[in-house]
Amino acid sequence: MLTFLIISLLLAVAPLVVRTERATNIIAGLFFTVNVAAIGLLLWYGYIDRQLLYIFRADGLAVLFHLLMTLVLGFSLLHSSSYLKADGVSTNSYKAYYTLLMLLSVAITCVYYSDNVAMTWVFLEATTICSAGIIYHREFRQSLEATWKYIFVCSTGIAMAYLGILLLSTVAQHGSLDYGSLADVIAEGNPLYLKVAFLLIIVGYSCKMEIFPFYTVGIDANYAAPAPASAFISTALVNAGFLSIMRIYRLYASTGEVFEWARHLLILIGILSLAVGAMFLRRTNNYKRFLSYSTVENMGIVAIGMGIGGAALWAAVFHVVCHTFVKNSMFFSVGIIRHIYDSYSINRIGNYFNINRVGAIGFYVGTLVLLAFPPSPLFISEVMIFGEIIAVGSWWLLAAMLILMCVVIYAIWSRTLRLNYHSNQDELHLSGVNRRLSYSAAVLLLLAIVLGVWQPEVLCDVIDQIVNIG
Repeated sequence: MLTFLIISLLLAVAPLVVRTERATNIIAGLFFTVNVAAIGLLLWYGYIDRQLLYIFRADGLAVLFHLLMTLVLGFSLLHSSSYLKADGVSTNSYKAYYTLLMLLSVAITCVYYSDNVAMTWVFLEATTICSAGIIYHREFRQSLEATWKYIFVCSTGIAMAYLGILLLSTVAQHGSLDYGSLADVIAEGNPLYLKVAFLLIIVGYSCKMEIFPFYTVGIDANYAAPAPASAFISTALVNAGFLSIMRIYRLYASTGEVFEWARHLLILIGILSLAVGAMFLRRTNNYKRFLSYSTVENMGIVAIGMGIGGAALWAAVFHVVCHTFVKNSMFFSVGIIRHIYDSYSINRIGNYFNINRVGAIGFYVGTLVLLAFPPSPLFISEVMIFGEIIAVGSWWLLAAMLILMCVVIYAIWSRTLRLNYHSNQDELHLSGVNRRLSYSAAVLLLLAIVLGVWQPEVLCDVIDQIVNIG
């Protein structure tokens, strides 16, 4: 683990000392290779569920999400090169962007493997610093505003989570703050302290998972950042937020009545996130914000699944895995659209089907998968969540979700039709059409569809281990 971190950090800062964009691309390729090799070595030598460097643990949850992050990182690095060259950025900006993106991936990886509640907090704060630099990359007024908002809101949220961790540390009684040690003694803690700690941690980490109440910071960040970076933030970083909350959720499993209270809190946050996503999907006039609100909606469904528990918890983890593929593909597609129209404005662009048929078909398929139409894997996870909701007899929750999801379906589908067939009025930049990038974005969609048809046994086994909190 130490070797991996040292090599990754050295490669991440290496672009700052090279002179050309080509050298930067080579370094980025080596960085991706190191991540692949690290996962391969963990699996080959059987280091799963073993402690590394005292503060890390390579459990199934960490390895699964590291694998997902590495996959989307490869696509993000590939699309970033074309995106930045089309923008005509300077060599220094090009190198700085890649440095920040790789440093962000290192911080996210540390969040995944962290086995200590305090160190998880530290690494999440590190992601704020790296993300802020990426958000400001384009250096226009809105990006400066989004950067400061991201720093301020995320710092506020992380500070709230820190207060929750301080309350949670009272359970340790000056002992270790690793998750295993806390799980052994948390049931003996003061119920009031435990409830307040959970509330503060969940609300604080909501800025990373992009759920209510601090979801807005992710919307602005994705709007200001380059599209390939937005794809990475909306999946890898959102997954880091989910994983951090999931570890706290598992920690509380032995607290009895407090755990039931925590589950109800997650359901409340989930339905509010779903409502926010549905409401703003109808109102936004920017495709990147549009996809960001879709992330809020999907993470709301995940939070509800966690709160319901049982099979819905399994479905929530599966939903996050599949959402990673779908949302990355959609953000990459939007980046290609921006190259063509030089705009993300929903009301000003259209006729995409006749301009880039490959990209338009990919956007169609991506919309269907995102809306959980079969054979979308999200259909499987959502049906499982609905089934568990019916099993527990929460009919009000089922009715609210169905109504809100009908609004989401109408909003997303109508915007897709407008993009592909509405007559546009803006000047086109047809030189920006790159069908090879459209094909590469379609690869991620294909992976998602495969998971909708066939769930590998190894993936099911890993998710079974993750949700085994009894």
